[in-house]
Amino acid sequence: MERMSGTEEEESVVQVSADSVILDGNLIVPQGARGIVLFAHGSGSSRFSTRNRYVAHVLRKAGLATLLIDLLTADEEKMDIQTRHLRFDIELLAKRLIGATDWLTQSSATRNFRIGYFGASTGAAAALVAAVERPNVIYAVVSRGGRPDLAGHSLSYVKAPTLLIVGGNDFPVIDINQEALKQLQIEKKLVIVQGATHLFEEPGTLEEVAQLATNWFVQHL
Repeated sequence: MERMSGTEEEESVVQVSADSVILDGNLIVPQGARGIVLFAHGSGSSRFSTRNRYVAHVLRKAGLATLLIDLLTADEEKMDIQTRHLRFDIELLAKRLIGATDWLTQSSATRNFRIGYFGASTGAAAALVAAVERPNVIYAVVSRGGRPDLAGHSLSYVKAPTLLIVGGNDFPVIDINQEALKQLQIEKKLVIVQGATHLFEEPGTLEEVAQLATNWFVQHL
């Protein structure tokens, strides 16, 4: 995997007001950026996820800004480690994502950008639900190893072009995404990365995810 440069654009730690709580995020806006990708992390993950930070790094090399944000507060994260229930509360996660989206549209640094969502695991479901609530703001969605089934009836109302990426050895999730693809009524695509399991830990697989996501966002943002 490619190492991130220590001279990369300055990373701003931001606090985002969303759904009556304050969420911590990391924002980087490359010079000349024309769009921004908001990351919705998956089950038990955070804005410090090495996988998502790598994908964000590749997106910025293509001229896209990125915001990696924790959708749960520190106290909620501690609770969820014990109960594991908040990570599957798609309605809650979607509300937080919508709040972060509204923050982007109001911030002077990002309000002129077209916005896309990159969702992993349960975060992908939250991204799809949030995209339905902000149809005139969200221009693209990418799901990595996602659980789009958890978005329920929202799938058929998504307006943003959606790319579903699944590992070739992630068999239950392949079936879930194939069924979700049928329900999506907009520009859509399912890509199966051969040899990859759910977390795309195999050599070269995360790089493929990052390139697929970059191509999708560059096309639509």
